[in-house]
Amino acid sequence: MTLPPFATYLFDLDGTILDSVALILSSYRHTALVHTGAAPEDAVWLAGLGTPLRTQLRHLSEDPAVIEAMAETYREHNLSNHDAMARPYDGVVDAVRALASRAELGLVTSKLHYGALRGLRTAGLEDAFDVVIGADDVPRHKPDPTPVLAALERLGASATSAVFVGDSPHDMASGRAAGVRTAAALWGPFPRQALEPHQPDFWLGTPTELHSL
Repeated sequence: MTLPPFATYLFDLDGTILDSVALILSSYRHTALVHTGAAPEDAVWLAGLGTPLRTQLRHLSEDPAVIEAMAETYREHNLSNHDAMARPYDGVVDAVRALASRAELGLVTSKLHYGALRGLRTAGLEDAFDVVIGADDVPRHKPDPTPVLAALERLGASATSAVFVGDSPHDMASGRAAGVRTAAALWGPFPRQALEPHQPDFWLGTPTELHSL
């Protein structure tokens, strides 16, 4: 049976639209070295990719004041290097714009709202999305369904007509809990075996395969 096209497409940002993983890991390493003198393995940060910054920084400290100081260090390093180190994945801009011509688009990210907008500007997609949900727009974050549900509410969209495209297990869990279809972007940093336990509805090998949805 052929399904009708989705009316709403929700996207994660980092690792899905924007190839910024090297920048993110560099920012975490820099922050850890500045504040503790040592940096955990990159695998620690990769496992939590897609969750908010302060959640990740709890690997280094549980002290709220220290976490705030580390968050500021992270942001300074990240923003200073953002435009040089972040770029859209090959093919993703054309694919997203093709979808935007016939459907509503929402961005659901664990970045702060202003950081998400900067990422979209870097990708040349600042005008492609009808709504942007950042970490500071909702009280709970991926893998909780709250940010996906917030995007649907602002768009006036139905979960049954929407699909969430993301690269991480947290994206898949959030989308499934919100009742939307999920599509795993395999061009991001997570291998297929990390996503399989979350049973995505669709597997996408390259951004050009977005048209298949």
